[in-house]
Amino acid sequence: MSVLRSTLGAILGAVALAAFAAAPALAQPLAKPKDRPLLEVTGKIKVTNDGEKATFDLALLESIGVVKTKTSTAWTEGTPQFEGIMLKTLLERLGASGDAVIAVALNDYKVEIPIADFQRYPVILAYRMNGELLKVREKGPLWIIYPQDDFPVLKNKETQSKWVWQVKELRVK
Repeated sequence: MSVLRSTLGAILGAVALAAFAAAPALAQPLAKPKDRPLLEVTGKIKVTNDGEKATFDLALLESIGVVKTKTSTAWTEGTPQFEGIMLKTLLERLGASGDAVIAVALNDYKVEIPIADFQRYPVILAYRMNGELLKVREKGPLWIIYPQDDFPVLKNKETQSKWVWQVKELRVK
């Protein structure tokens, strides 16, 4: 009986330690941008750095974890390489709890995207294409990129409507 009690105690202790270790990652404060912000995230988020919202410059975005993907698009030639951050990782970092994100572009174009898309596919928020920072006239500074070459099911008009470029804000709802 004491072996069972000891084993059970060790398991419960390990579970508690794992939960405690994971909690600070979510609760870590988010630094304030040092340069002009490129992105604002609002809505159902727990981690902020500017009142009720989280704002990001390029350095803060890169600190979340840089990823690269190559995929064709309906708006570019060939198969460019995009660099950015995983939207799933960004939302996890902010403790997002919603079901959808409204992506808002510089011209106020808005699209609602299910957060399930970011769980199912490695969708990125790109800030570079072929090694160059995206400029506004090149669909920048931020562009939502779906990996359609890796997931042919994404090659359709419905998904193309979610490839928001010139992203300035994400509203978690």
